[in-house]
Amino acid sequence: MRSALPTFNEVWQRQFRSSFLKQGSQFSDQTTFLIGCSGGMDSMLLLFLLSEIYPDRVRAIYVNHQLQRVSDDWAVFVENYCLAKNIPVIVQNVAVLSGNLENQAREARYRAFEQHLQANEILLLAHHQQDQAETLMLRLLSGAGVQGLSAMKMIDQREKITMWRPLLDLSREQICQWVRQLQIPYVNDPTNLDTHFDRAWCRQELWHILQSRFPKMQDALSRTSYLMQDADEILNEVLAQDLAYCGHDRQLDLHKLKQLSKARQRQLLSVWMRGKSNYRPAYDMVERLQDEVIDAKVDAQGALHWNGFYYVRYQNVLHRLAQDIYLADQQPKPSDIHLKFELNQQIDLHSGQFKIESHDMGLSPELLGKVLNLRWRTGGEKIHLYGRVGTWPLKKAIQGAQIFPWMRQTIQILSIDNVMLGVFTPQGFWLAQSKYCEVGGWQPKLISSL
Repeated sequence: MRSALPTFNEVWQRQFRSSFLKQGSQFSDQTTFLIGCSGGMDSMLLLFLLSEIYPDRVRAIYVNHQLQRVSDDWAVFVENYCLAKNIPVIVQNVAVLSGNLENQAREARYRAFEQHLQANEILLLAHHQQDQAETLMLRLLSGAGVQGLSAMKMIDQREKITMWRPLLDLSREQICQWVRQLQIPYVNDPTNLDTHFDRAWCRQELWHILQSRFPKMQDALSRTSYLMQDADEILNEVLAQDLAYCGHDRQLDLHKLKQLSKARQRQLLSVWMRGKSNYRPAYDMVERLQDEVIDAKVDAQGALHWNGFYYVRYQNVLHRLAQDIYLADQQPKPSDIHLKFELNQQIDLHSGQFKIESHDMGLSPELLGKVLNLRWRTGGEKIHLYGRVGTWPLKKAIQGAQIFPWMRQTIQILSIDNVMLGVFTPQGFWLAQSKYCEVGGWQPKLISSL
């Protein structure tokens, strides 16, 4: 026969309060707490506990997804409870985009949290042990790796939000008992019983079958998530070392990448492709990157498009390019422009930012203040580079300088009266031999590459 759960007062005095305060001690005395409160049993218990432990440092936020008729009533319920307890409360209506309803509702909710979080404020969520176990199981069924199986962290630091989940080790049964003992009011969300949603199906259909066979399943799955969090932390340390060795967030040296084991190559490519987004690419997308780009024939111009970026190989280096950069040469070029230069002037061009400076050898000072022409390459141009013998096709000079193919569309030619004065490139200004070259002249100096 299953033993009775300890009462709220027993656990509160012996264990939970001290654990709560120990977790909270990681934050400063000036930290305030914003509690995501849906009006459900879990979040109402969390709101009650936090207002008892940290009076005057707690606010609540109810995010109204406007997906059910009663959602406005729940907003009023949360507002009235907070008013009675003297807890500041925010009610934020959000619009949920079409698509996967669970995912879109979650995204809308977190955008609302970000909007209202103040400086030095922590977001508290009421996820409990069964939520953790369900998350791990659903991610396992979706084919997640170590990071996904880490599930939810007790304290989770993201780019814009610090989240704290104090109830994560508490069972739902214990929460139900405490809510009854403390006589805390709450609302019931019928979507928690709607098995069209994966989590509700898992809870209503699958959970009791597995638990009847494995009574300690929930504890075991929760423990696995903590083991995966340790493994993920170790893996991230290795990945940071591998990334520093192979390159940076925009490019990887393929010679160095191939010195790693196959497993480390896959993991590094996966986290590198993720960049600053929340999710890594699917396993088959990483395989496509290896097959179609990295291991393609030397003369192949393979490119893989994923999540707004293009992945291309050039000179045995793998590059991660924003879509607008990679596709820029497919866009129509604007008209030629006419401009005047003055010493110390800074100009922003497609190839970079330049500053007009005096130079031992450069363009005649007589050209300062005169109208000069700046035009795009059209193909077939030739250039006599200053200090070089003979005239070269501009295309050959660009290839010899190993300017990336996707950056060649930024190159512009400076001229006056059809006389080429020089070329603006991502590597700097190339001075052309002409009657306007003089000792003590001036040149545009590249000060930052765009």
